[in-house]
Amino acid sequence: MKDAILATRVRGCLLGGAVGDALGAPVEFMKRSQIIEQFGSAGVTGLVPAYGVLGAITDDTQLTLFTAEGLLRAKVRGELRGICNPASVMRKAYWRWLKTQGEDDTEDSIAMNGWLVTDRRLFARRAPGLTCLAALRGNGHTDTATNDSKGAGGVMRIAPVGIMAAVNAPDSVPWAASEAFTMGCEVAGITHGHPTGQLAAGVMASVVAQVLLDIDIRTATRHALSLAAKVPGHLETIRACEAALDASADAGSCATFNFSALGQGWVAEEALAIALYCALVAPDFRSATLMAVNHDGDSDTTGSLVGQLLGAQQGTSVLPAEWLEHLELRDVIEAIADDLVASSSWDLDDAVQVKAIWHRYPGG
Repeated sequence: MKDAILATRVRGCLLGGAVGDALGAPVEFMKRSQIIEQFGSAGVTGLVPAYGVLGAITDDTQLTLFTAEGLLRAKVRGELRGICNPASVMRKAYWRWLKTQGEDDTEDSIAMNGWLVTDRRLFARRAPGLTCLAALRGNGHTDTATNDSKGAGGVMRIAPVGIMAAVNAPDSVPWAASEAFTMGCEVAGITHGHPTGQLAAGVMASVVAQVLLDIDIRTATRHALSLAAKVPGHLETIRACEAALDASADAGSCATFNFSALGQGWVAEEALAIALYCALVAPDFRSATLMAVNHDGDSDTTGSLVGQLLGAQQGTSVLPAEWLEHLELRDVIEAIADDLVASSSWDLDDAVQVKAIWHRYPGG
């Protein structure tokens, strides 16, 4: 029963994130006044087409999927080869994503293998972040970006790190929280060199891991911030998250879309703060994700982060069926969510299973 609950929460996390991404995609670059002018006083109330597709996901979900793929390939390599630098494997996963975006100048030796990159739907270019593009183009063979960016491109893709920590330590919340935080910072650092861009991602990954293991969002955030407080450069991340926690505690039944004091979400700590606020004050998944996308800022990222948090907390049952019905790449998202859960019980002494897993997630 416990395993079944975790499995539906993992699916809920990734599907919820993709739904939030799809809700925000059509209004990502619009001010709230423009959203209201186009969609009415309530703003966006459901899926509307973006990029000519109803339920279209953006680079947020694309990169989340490649994060999951990189984690799984790193696990395969580490367990079968006995040695692995996870950040290096993750960087190559992001290079595969970069190639799907038409960046042909990426290193030619990157293997376009495994099952994920064979899905041509991932080759759609959906307003990829300039920092991620530039960092991956110029990253060479270093695993840490040399820029000073704290954009939201690190935190938006980090949920699978929390998932992997949770499924591998379902009976040790402190270990999962700490492991997710450390790895989240490292993975975000592949493209974002500013401490805040990394620490916000670490906090998000840690919160996801804890929420999957039945810790409430507020408590999980407090613990994740205690981990961040031990790392130099933590002040911006902690201040932003504390502001969200305080504002949500004071909101009561008067919570509205007016959370401009938390920022617009274009940078990592603001995106995380907005997501935490919406997840904590809204009464349900539908209202939380709609709150998170109907604002002046980075609507698809804030929507995605809220969807990940509440999906991880409550599982797939809270996701509106009419939104899931039209969600782009739903089959791929469900498959990789299930693989993340299954990876904790892979039998890598079974030659037949090893062959199938290596084909799906080559560890080379």
